[in-house]
Amino acid sequence: QVQLEESGGGLVQAGGSLMLSCVVSGRTFSNYAMGWFRQAPGKEREFVGGISRGGTSTTYADSVKGRFTISRDNAKTTAYLQMNGLKPEDTAVYSCAVRSEIISSFKTWYGSGMDYWGKGTLVTVSS
Repeated sequence: QVQLEESGGGLVQAGGSLMLSCVVSGRTFSNYAMGWFRQAPGKEREFVGGISRGGTSTTYADSVKGRFTISRDNAKTTAYLQMNGLKPEDTAVYSCAVRSEIISSFKTWYGSGMDYWGKGTLVTVSS
């Protein structure tokens, strides 16, 4: 069993920054690709972006490209989501998830096939 715990959410003004962390325990972290997702009130869950097992490849949703950066530290079994230039429409519960199955085309992966999920952390961006 794999456990994921997000942290770092909070209230920030538009234009500000936050860094979210996702600590993974229970299995070998480097065996998993990581994904970040978000769900705003009344909306479906949205794929924010992902990072490959070794951290050499990343992919992002168009809505966050150029503002958000995903990274990971396999030694610390932690993934990060650096969010800059935050907008009110970024307000959501942000969750991390892991996927064990190899992704054949990382750049066209949109978050499918996740195996385990965290509970999420709330990010609120005020205007």
